[in-house]
Order: sequence, then C-alpha cells, then structure tokens
Amino acid sequence: MNGSSTSILLLLLGLIIGAAVVYFLRRRNERDAEAEAKRLVAERMAEAEREARATGEQAVRSAEATVAAARARWEEDERVKRARLDDELRHLRETSKAEADRAVAEIERDRKEAREARDEARRDRERLEQQEERLNRRSEQQDARALRLDEAEERLNQRNADLSTREEGIDEREAAMEAQLHEIAQLSREQATQLIVDKLERELEREKAMRVRGAIEQADAESRKRSQDILAQAIQRSASEVSAAISVSVVPIPSDAMKGRIIGREGRNIRAFEALTGVDLIIDDTPEAVLLSSFNPMRREVAQLALTELVTDGRIHPARIEEVVHKAQQEMQQYIRERGEEAALEANVVGLKPGLVQLLGRMQFRTSYGQNILKHSVQVAHLTGIIAAELGLDEAMARRAGLLHDIGKSIDREIEGTHTVIGANLGKRFGEPKEVIDAIGNHHDLDQSETLFPIIVNAADAISAARPGARRETLESYIKRLEGLEAIATSFPGVESAFAIQAGRELRIIVQPERVNDATAVLLARDVANRIEQDMEYPGQVQVTVVRESRAVEYAR
Repeated sequence: MNGSSTSILLLLLGLIIGAAVVYFLRRRNERDAEAEAKRLVAERMAEAEREARATGEQAVRSAEATVAAARARWEEDERVKRARLDDELRHLRETSKAEADRAVAEIERDRKEAREARDEARRDRERLEQQEERLNRRSEQQDARALRLDEAEERLNQRNADLSTREEGIDEREAAMEAQLHEIAQLSREQATQLIVDKLERELEREKAMRVRGAIEQADAESRKRSQDILAQAIQRSASEVSAAISVSVVPIPSDAMKGRIIGREGRNIRAFEALTGVDLIIDDTPEAVLLSSFNPMRREVAQLALTELVTDGRIHPARIEEVVHKAQQEMQQYIRERGEEAALEANVVGLKPGLVQLLGRMQFRTSYGQNILKHSVQVAHLTGIIAAELGLDEAMARRAGLLHDIGKSIDREIEGTHTVIGANLGKRFGEPKEVIDAIGNHHDLDQSETLFPIIVNAADAISAARPGARRETLESYIKRLEGLEAIATSFPGVESAFAIQAGRELRIIVQPERVNDATAVLLARDVANRIEQDMEYPGQVQVTVVRESRAVEYAR
C-alpha cells in the first residue's frame, strides 16, 4: 500500500512538475511571440510612417499644384468676369446716355409741340374774335338793310297810291284835252286821237320804265336776301383751303453730299432723270433739299416718288434711274385710283363706276388758275349738298353732280371739245342719272338746263372758285378781262366812257345825260350785265353801275 501510494504521489508530482514545465515553456513562447509581434508591429509602423510621410509630401505637392491651378483658373475667371462687367457697365453707360439723349429730344419735341399748340390756340382765338366781329357787323348791316327795305316798301305803297290817283285822272285829262284840241286846233278826231296816243305812249314808256325798275328792285331785294341766306349757310358750313397749287415740289435729302451723287459724273444722272421724267431738277444752295419744277403735276409727282426712292436707296446711276422712274409710273396708277376713292368718300358719294373713279383721281393732277380741280370738286360737292338741302331737293344727287361737274377736265387735254361736252359724254357712257349729266353739261350754260341742279352747281362752283386765294390769274388774262368789260360797255349807244374797277369786280359806266334818261339807265345796266354773262368768263360776280350826271354852270360877272 505504501509503495503504490508513493508511486501515485511521484506520478502526481511528476505530472505537476511536467505541467509546470509545460506552462513555463508556453509562457516563454508566448513572451517570445509577443516580443516578435511587437517588433514586427514596430517595423511595420515605422515603414507605414515612412510611406505615409512620402505619400503626404506627394499629396501636399499635388494639393499645392491643384491649389495653384485653381487659383489661376479663379484669377482667369475673375479677369473674364471683370472684363464682362466692364463691357456691361460701358454698354449700360452708352445705353443710358442714348436713352437720356432720346428723352431730352422727346422733351424738346413736346415743348415745341406745346408751343405750336399754344400758337395755334392763339390763332384760333384771334380767328374766332374776327369772325365774331364780322358777324356783329353783318347783323348791323342786316338791321340797316331791313330798315331800308321798310322805307322802300312805304315809298312803293305811296307810289302805287299816286299811280292809282294818276290813272283815275287820265280819263278826265283825255276828255279835256280832246275838247281843247277840237276847240283850239280845229283838228279832226283822228288827228287829235293820234296826238293823244303819241303823248300817252311817251308817258307810258316812262311809266313802264319806272314800273320795271321798281319790280326789278323788289325782285332783286327778295331774291338777294333769300340767296344770301342760302349761300351764307353753305359757306359757313364749308371749311375750305385758301392756298392755290404751286408748280414746284421740294424733296428732302439727308445731306448736301447727296447733291453730288444726284448730279453724277459730268451731270449724266441729272440729264437722265430730266429726260425720263420731263421735270426740271433744280439743285441750288438750299440746304438738304432739291427742287422739282414742272407745270404738269402728274409728271412732278412721278419725279418726286422716283427721286425719293433713289435718295433712300443710295444707288444713283442712269440704269437705276430708268428702273425707278418706270416703277414710279406704275405706282402712279394705283395712287390715282386711291385719290379718286378718297375724294368720293370725302364727298359722301357712293356707287361710282371704277372707270369714273380713275378719271376722278386724275383730277388730282389738274389745276385751273392754280386751283386743284379735285379739291375744288369736293368743295363743290359739299356746297351743292348744303344748298340742295336748304331748297328741299335731293341732297345725294346734288353731291354727285357737284363732284362730277368738272370730270371732263380729267381728259380735256387728250380729247377735242369743251370740258362740259366731254364730261356729259362720260356721264352718259358710265350710266349716270340725267340730273347729273344735265349739271355736268350745262353748269356754265344755264339757259340750256332742264333741272335745278346746274343752277346749284353753278353757284357752288362760283363760291369755290371766287373765294380769296383759291385761284391765281396771270397779268395778261387779267388785263384782257378788264379791257373786255370796258369794250362791252362802250358798245352801247349813249355811253360816254366806261371804267373797270376793283380788279374787275365792278364796271362803272358814264352815260350822256341828253341821250340816256334815268329810266333808260336802268334798262342799260340790265342789258350790259346780260351781255357780260353771255360773252365773258370771270370769277365771282361783276357789279354794273350806270352814272348819269347833269350839270348846270353859270358865271357871275
């Protein structure tokens, strides 16, 4: 037992010692492994630190390069932005300056328009004051005329009473004269009757002249008052221009340097232009303008359109001039039709045939003594419409007759005949009413008229043509008209001398008192006026005044 216990103890002791040895060996191995691991870690950490240091330096250099590149790009962007901002600022300054200049120009223009408006208002106020003054004077004249008419009526009543008393005494005087003639002269009844008849004829001739004179004065007074009322109404309701047409057109050019281009080398451009248009091109010292002179308004209008196109285009040479002039001539036909349509619309006349509208537009380029015929026709249309309305006639028909009364003048330079005959034929060709044809053909020959429309058109034509500034008259025709008036007056027997005064508005006739008595003077004035109406053409009216003067002269010695 003791031996086995000892063996067990020794075995246990051996196991314990072995376990202790194994433990110590394992700890040593672990310490060696730990030391080796620490050494490896230290080496790896040193190597990692060296790699990290190398990588950091490279990253710093890369970062510095990146920063430098970024700074360079930023500086370039800043420089571009600064340049763009400078450009925008400079553009903004220029735009602001231009807008400021435009604003200043608009302010100046507004100020100019305001000044012109004030001046126009002042002129309108002056015109209104003048018109009011004229109306006041006219009212005073009408009151005075009414007073004179009342006095004349009283005198006529008194004269009628005297005539009645005189007629009652004629029979008594005849009986007494017959008895006296038989008693004193021992005349036969037939001889006495003849003497009485001769004396009565002389008295009745004088009485007839006096009655005719009274009747004419009364009819003239009544007709003058009525006609003055109607014409005054028409004139007051018609606003017309007072300027006559001229034969020169002004074409503006951008600068005086353009004048040299218009003239061309050795004047070839101006020669080509004048040859193609038939218009004189005047280039003088007038700044920034050239003049076109021609008595043919249509040619002058074509030349103005062509020259304006050439100046705008800037290409001026003979071939281009020919092309532009041809284009302007084609555009003129459209322009003529538009003017005809505008005139018909302004005159409130509808239903005109296209061919008649074209002829109407041609009158835009036709003048009479400087007066534009188309504007004159529109004015006559307005006046005839007003007069017809006052008289209770067809206003639309009167306007149509007034607008077309001078339609023959549109082609009277191309066809033989007077403008009234040509116009009447045109009216028939285009199917116009007979009243319109009558007015066109007879507004200068009222004796041939079949309706009242020629009379109305004649009155409106005289108003439009005779107003101040409507027409120009040459010195030759003016002198010829005065001489014609005086020649007509001196052709009558008993006329001693005649004088046309007030620019032909009045004809004053001096008669021989021993050959022309007071009663015959009235008939002479009437005959001279009728002769003037038949044989002469004149604007407005002519007043005929017959002067009969008797003088008794004695000398005290």
